[in-house]
Amino acid sequence: MKKRLLAAAALLATTASLVACSSGEQGGGTTASGGNNASNCTNTIPKKDLPVVTMWGWYPNTQLVVDNFNKLNGEVQVCWTNVGQGSDEYDKFQTAISAGTGAPDVIMVEMDRIPTFQIQKALVDIKPYGYDAVKADYSEGAWKDVSVGGAVYGVPVDGGPMAMIYRKDIFEKYDITPPKTWAEYEQAAQKVKDAGGPLFGDFAANVSALTMALQIQKGAAPFTYDPAQQSTIGIKLNDQGSKDVLDYWTNLARKGLVGTQDQFTPEYISGVINGQYATYISAAWAPGYLTGAGVGKGEDTGKFAVAPLPQWDAANPVQVNWGGSAFSVTSQAKNPELAAKVAYGLYADKESLTDGWTNQIIFPLNLKALNDPAFVDLKVDFFDGQQANKEVYVPAANAYKGVTYSPFGQYYFDAMTKQVSALIEGSDTGAQAADRLQEDVVNYAKEQGFTVQ
Repeated sequence: MKKRLLAAAALLATTASLVACSSGEQGGGTTASGGNNASNCTNTIPKKDLPVVTMWGWYPNTQLVVDNFNKLNGEVQVCWTNVGQGSDEYDKFQTAISAGTGAPDVIMVEMDRIPTFQIQKALVDIKPYGYDAVKADYSEGAWKDVSVGGAVYGVPVDGGPMAMIYRKDIFEKYDITPPKTWAEYEQAAQKVKDAGGPLFGDFAANVSALTMALQIQKGAAPFTYDPAQQSTIGIKLNDQGSKDVLDYWTNLARKGLVGTQDQFTPEYISGVINGQYATYISAAWAPGYLTGAGVGKGEDTGKFAVAPLPQWDAANPVQVNWGGSAFSVTSQAKNPELAAKVAYGLYADKESLTDGWTNQIIFPLNLKALNDPAFVDLKVDFFDGQQANKEVYVPAANAYKGVTYSPFGQYYFDAMTKQVSALIEGSDTGAQAADRLQEDVVNYAKEQGFTVQ
């Protein structure tokens, strides 16, 4: 059974996925074949008498982050290579896992990928190697996202607290105020449509992580998993909250209140630029992504603002997250304790964090940045000078409680995409789609040797 679980995880880790962890883009840098080989680094190591830890990562400012770490650290130095972003890196890591050699000491991973690699014993629990010293630097929710059971398999760097971006010009034209609840969101969407206005938002099949987050906001808990019982997993994808969310968005789409265009496509971005959507439900990395895609420039300048994510119950708000990355120590690390020092120390100094959020590369999870008055009070250009962090994103990040990811998250996301596509194209209900999703993912888990609770 254990071999089947590991084989399933290996297959999933090679599956391509959309990277939505931050506003980051493909980094430059040279690639190295070398995992633990510190002879071919993108960066120059200044303190050559110190031990070296190898690292893979793709943040656009990784060169600066590594240089800052090496300058400040007197115990260890980092040798960094960029072997590709997201799926490209994961494919190379999976090859190294299968071969038992070729992985770096430290690797950047999206948080939802951690269980996939953990179940293959490819990552090290870093809790014994300095966790207590930095525990207070991150929120409880941030730590939960990088944990599997009681073990910690990564150091959180950036996250995606969710909110509602909206077009000020459209809201003003149709006399709409930012909706505080999803009921108000639907009412506003209907008002705009009745007046001949644009679509109010978008229900896309290719953003399963977003759909999952919105279901969690309604009370869903898709997975329960603890590596202490490695072959057992709880799967609940057709609870009432999950069904309600699918029905809600399906209803909006069928009434013509929201579109169904795949996101992260030229067509969708063109629609955002041209005012075809009044709102964009997304995460804190969205302003950086949108800016890089050409949104908010030219005639669009100054037309966007952001408000808190609408709630199901305004008196009992629930904040959710979409995306986020961490630094993990691999099981091939030559010295796990030194590697953990690197994971804890990378992107943790003030200069690196400030560069990250100033240039919209990350939404920082390190509380030294998250609570920095310069970050909190920042007047965001994309939002026409609105203090978006103070008003929206920081409170959302602080209130986020974390989530339990599964060791076959990519299969789940792909299965969700299939069901949402069927909803968009057909006449079934969201409840029926949720039931089919439950059956699909449960059957898959059992095929891979899991006992499903």
